[in-house]
Amino acid sequence: MTSRKGTISVNTNDIFPIIKKWLYSEHDIFLRELVANATDAITKRATLARTQNQEIPTGKITVSVDKAAKTISIEDNGLGMTEAEVEKYIAQLAFSGAEEFVQKMKSEGNTPGNDIIGKFGLGFYSAFMVSNRVEVESLSMNAGSTPTKWVCEGETDYTFEASTKSDVGTKITLHINAESEEFLNAWKVSSTLKKFCDFMPYEIFVKDAEAKEESAHPGVINETQPIWKKDPSTLKDEDYKEFYRKQFPMDGEPLFWIHLKVDHPFTLDGVLFFPKLNPNKPFNESNIKLYNKQVFVSNNVKDIVPEFLSLLKGSIDSSDIPLNVSRSSLQGDPNIKKISNYVIKKVAESLKKLFNNDRARYETIWEDIQLFLKYGAISDNKFDEMMRDFVIFKNSDNKYVTLKEYTASIPEAYKTKMEGKVLYFEKGKSDYALRRELLSQGLQALETESYIDPHFTQHVEFTKLGDATYKFVSVDSEIASLLEQDATTDSDIKVKDLFTDILIGKTENKTEEEEDLDSLNHGGLKDIEIVKIKNSKAPAYFKVDEQMKRMNQMAKNMGNDSMFPVKKTLVINPGSPLIQNALKLHEKGNDALVKKIAHHVEDLAHISSEGLKHEDREAFVARTQELMQELTNLAL
Repeated sequence: MTSRKGTISVNTNDIFPIIKKWLYSEHDIFLRELVANATDAITKRATLARTQNQEIPTGKITVSVDKAAKTISIEDNGLGMTEAEVEKYIAQLAFSGAEEFVQKMKSEGNTPGNDIIGKFGLGFYSAFMVSNRVEVESLSMNAGSTPTKWVCEGETDYTFEASTKSDVGTKITLHINAESEEFLNAWKVSSTLKKFCDFMPYEIFVKDAEAKEESAHPGVINETQPIWKKDPSTLKDEDYKEFYRKQFPMDGEPLFWIHLKVDHPFTLDGVLFFPKLNPNKPFNESNIKLYNKQVFVSNNVKDIVPEFLSLLKGSIDSSDIPLNVSRSSLQGDPNIKKISNYVIKKVAESLKKLFNNDRARYETIWEDIQLFLKYGAISDNKFDEMMRDFVIFKNSDNKYVTLKEYTASIPEAYKTKMEGKVLYFEKGKSDYALRRELLSQGLQALETESYIDPHFTQHVEFTKLGDATYKFVSVDSEIASLLEQDATTDSDIKVKDLFTDILIGKTENKTEEEEDLDSLNHGGLKDIEIVKIKNSKAPAYFKVDEQMKRMNQMAKNMGNDSMFPVKKTLVINPGSPLIQNALKLHEKGNDALVKKIAHHVEDLAHISSEGLKHEDREAFVARTQELMQELTNLAL
C-alpha cells in the first residue's frame, strides 16, 4: 500500500504536552497501560473466537528492549486491528474500543460483563510520555485482513504505511526520547513490569536485544493465576504462606489471613494477611497493593482500606476501581465506600469466627493484633459495634478475659461496690502486692498497655454499646475503698506526720506553688496518706489521681513527657510491721535510722509501681547499702 497521512481528532494541538505532563504522575506507568491494552486485546480475541468456533491461541505478550536502536516494543497475539480500526480507536480519542466492543457483544446476545480493563484511548497515549515516535503494526483476526502500520511522531499528524506483519495481533514500538533512556534497560523494564503486571492473566516475556544468547525457553516474569483469583476451598494453608513469603520475603510467617471474594454489588477479590508486628521495623503504610483485573494500580489504599487496617498486608483486586487512581476520584466514587465497608465487615467476621472456634489461637496472636483492633474500635463505629465484645485483657491470674467475662467474675460481695467498674493496672507499672490483696478477696484486675489502652478505655467509657457501662479505675486509686480497713488511731496519725516531715518536709504556711515545686523536687511526691487495710503487711504504695494518670500517659504517647507532671500520693499502711518498727525507733530517738527506713519504704513503693529511673538507681543502691550496714551494726 502507499502511505497515507491523517490528523488525530482532537480540538487542541497541546494534547501531547498535556499527556506528558499531567496524564500520569509516574512515567513508568506507560508499560502498565500498554500491557493492559494487550491483555484486553487477547481477552477480546478469545471471546470472539468462542462465538465463531475458532481456535483460541494461548495468550502471550512480549516486551522487547533494544538499547542500540533506542526502542521498546510491546507485542501481543490478541484480536488485532484493521487500518480503519486503528484510525478509529487510536487516532480518534473520542472513541473507546472497549465500549464499542461491549455494545457489539450485547447486540449479538453475549454479555462479557464489566471485564474490559484498557481502552485504546488516553491509556495508549501514555506511550508519548517516554517517546518521540510511536509505531503501531497490527493484523486483524478477521479473515482476509491485511497488516497495517500507523506512525506518529508526537504531533497530531500521523501516517499509515505498509506492514509486513504476518501474525495476528498488535505490535507497538516506542522510540524512546532522551529524557527516558533509563527504560532502555531490560532489567529496568522487567522490574517495572513486575511492579505493575506481576499478576496479569497472560504470560509476559521480556527480550533483550543485547543478550548474547537467548534462552530456548525464556522465563515468564508474571504469575498468571494469583492466589486471590483461586477458589478458597481449593487452597491449603501452605498455599497462602508460600504466596506471603514471595510477596514479603523479609517477614516471618503471617498470623492468619482473610480471603475476600464478592461479585455483587461490586466485584472484589483479595487476600489480606495479619503480619507478626516487629517493633524494631519502621511502619509501612504501603503493604496492601491495589489491582484492577490483576493490573497493579497503587499501594496507596487510604480511601479503600481504613487507616486502622493499614497494618495488614496483601492484595485487593477490583474492576470497580479506576486504573488512573487519584484521591479525589476515589473519594467521589460510590463503590469505594461499599468496598471499604465490606473489607471492615469481613475482617470483623473473620476475627469473631476465630474467637468462637479457636479461642486458644485467638489469644496466642492477641499481642500482635490488639493494637489495630483497639484502634479500629476507636476510629470506626461499625467495627466497634462488631468487635468490642471480642477485645480481651489479661487478668491478675494471667488469663485472657473479655469485659463481659470480667464483670461476671466479680464476687457477689463486691457487686454493689464494683457496679460498672473495671479494675486495671498498667503493664509493668503496678504494685503486685496490691493485686495480691485484691485477689485474696476474689477481685481480678485487668492489665492495660501504655500506648493504646488510655485511648481505648476512655472510648469505651464514653461510647456506650447496649446496656453495659464501664468505668476503668486503677488498682492503686480504688483499693482503699474496696477492702476493709481498721479504724485510724492516734499512733497512725503520728506515722503520717513522721513520714511527711522526712519525705516532704514541713508544709505549714507554704503556698500551693511552693508545694508544687517541692513535689517536683521530691520525684512527684505530693502528699502522704494513711490507709490501714486489714491483714495487709505491705508497708506502702503510690496512688495517682485517675484523670491525671491518663492525661500524663496520653501526653507521653504524643512525645511530651513534661506537659502533665504526675503528682503522687504515698499511701502508708501503719499496720505494717515495718512501719510500726520505724515509729518505735523514732520514739527512741534514733531518727537517723528512721530517715533511712522512710526513704527505703518510698524506694520500695517506686520499684513496685513503676521502677526506678536510671538516674535514681545509684542513689537507691547507696542508701540501701547504708541502711543494711546500720541494721547489721545494731544486730552485733
